[in-house]
Order: sequence, then C-alpha cells, then structure tokens
Amino acid sequence: MNELTTDIKALHEETLNNLKTSKANNTLRAYRSDFKDFAGFCSKHGFKSMPTDPKIVSLYLTHLSKTSKISTLRRRLVSIGVVHKLKGHYLDTKHPVIIENLMGIKRIKGSKQIGKKPILINHLKDIINVINQQNIEEIVKLRNKTLILIGFGGGFRRTELISIDHEDLEFVDEGVKIALNRSKTDQFGEGMIKGLPYFTKETYCPVINLKNWLKISKIKTGPIFRRFAKGSTLTGHRLTDQSVVLIIKDCLKLAGIENNNFSGHSLRSGFATVAAEAGADERSIMAMTGHKTTQMVRRYIKEANIFKNNALNKVKI
Repeated sequence: MNELTTDIKALHEETLNNLKTSKANNTLRAYRSDFKDFAGFCSKHGFKSMPTDPKIVSLYLTHLSKTSKISTLRRRLVSIGVVHKLKGHYLDTKHPVIIENLMGIKRIKGSKQIGKKPILINHLKDIINVINQQNIEEIVKLRNKTLILIGFGGGFRRTELISIDHEDLEFVDEGVKIALNRSKTDQFGEGMIKGLPYFTKETYCPVINLKNWLKISKIKTGPIFRRFAKGSTLTGHRLTDQSVVLIIKDCLKLAGIENNNFSGHSLRSGFATVAAEAGADERSIMAMTGHKTTQMVRRYIKEANIFKNNALNKVKI
C-alpha cells in the first residue's frame, strides 16, 4: 500500500510539473500578473477571487473596459481561466454573462487595434546611414547595425533576436542559415531555420554586417548580441529584449524619425510589410516570420497593398 501511495505521489508531482512546463515562463508570468490585478479588484470590493464566479469576472471586465483595450480584456479573461485550471478549479469563461458583456463592450468601444509602426526600407537605410556617421567606436556601430539588419532581414521577434548564439549560425554560399531553437509560437521547441541571403548593396546586407561583427568582436561561441561595459568593452552578457527596443528608438531618433510609435516589433512587422509590398505571398512570409496563422500576415499584406489595385487609380482628374 505504501509503495502504491509513493507511486501516486510521484505521478502527482510529475503531473504538476507537466502543467507548469506546458507554458513558457514568460507566459506564466503574464498569467500571474493578470490574475494579481483581478485578485486586487476582488479584494477591494469584497469578492472571492479563487474560485470565482462568472458574474464577478464580468464585473471586473466592465471595470477594466474604462481604461483598457478589448485585447487586454480578452487576455485577462484567458489568464483568470488558466490560473483557475492550474489551481484545480473550474471557471466557465464562455458563460453568457461574460461573453455577452464582452460583445456589448466591443460594440461601445470598438475593437480597432493601433499597432506599432513598421520599419520600412527608407527607415532602414536612414538608420544604417546615420549609424555609419556616428562618432563612436566601430565595434559599437557594427553591433547596432547587425542587430537591426538581422532583426529586419529575418523578421525576428526581439526575444528571438537576442537568443541567437554563434552555434546557431551556418554560413553558406547563398548567405547565412540561422537556427531558431524556440520562439513564442514554437513552445515545444521543434525549432526552425531562417535563411538570410546576401543583399546587392553590402552597406545594408545583414550577412556581410554579421560577418564583420563576428570578426571585430571575436565572438566564437555563445550569444552574438552582447552588452558593452564602460569604454566600449564587449562583455559576455546577452542583450535584453528591452535593450533592443532602446537601440531601435535611439537610432530612429538619430535619423530624425519620430520614434514614439515604434517598438522592437517594428523590425518584424517591417519585414512582413516590405515583403508583401514586393509581392511575396503569405506562405513565404510566414515561413520566415514563423506566424502560425494567416490573420496577422494578411493584415500586413492588406496594408502593404492599400494603393495597389486602388479603385481611385481608375479615376482620371
């Protein structure tokens, strides 16, 4: 009997571990953060947050709708439901009192999302040109140029970009292959390989700049995008995803481009938009960006083609 109890206990612990590892750490942190906000709302108004009731969740969503977007409300709802499941409680997040309330909020507020601006070809060239003109150490210039060109050329998320190690690179005649071992849409670590070809103009070529960066930095192993200490001394520490945002915004500002509505995502969305403008189909764009559904890619294509086949082009004035 004791042996059976021990086996069940081990299975229980392994099952709990499986539940925890079924989601990426960043995702779990987001769930906890969202639920903490919900728990604060419940505490303030004398409600029970765990387990809770669909009516309480609906009240919370109404409260949240005063200051938040529809996308935020949906994310919070998912987080509350997932945390309940992890704690062994059932919450009907599809209950009519929740769904009908969300539909009403959507009608009142609308659901249009204002995304961050993409970095387009003209932005990219301006950024690289202004970096080349900076009066700073060449090694710093090369890191920043390579970061931006690789990020754009591969349609990388910023977390993917900083995760690249030297061991993930393979230079071939056509360009460079970059192995991506895990990403936001690849939670099971199946991995993917992105191929970046040589560009005609070496100044803006991600492959040439990457080769030059590895040569000057003498990086032979580990992260390729690293932090500098004082005096432009390269460290062994990997850049953070927030560092990518700051570098992009600083470079945009130097180039005289208003940077408030740009982010780390602007490299990825820029690639997709520019590729769509050039006539790339959604499948080839998704093969590079790693998008699992066509919804967002079709949005990029739609925006890129807004002036192509425009009915107003037929109007002669």
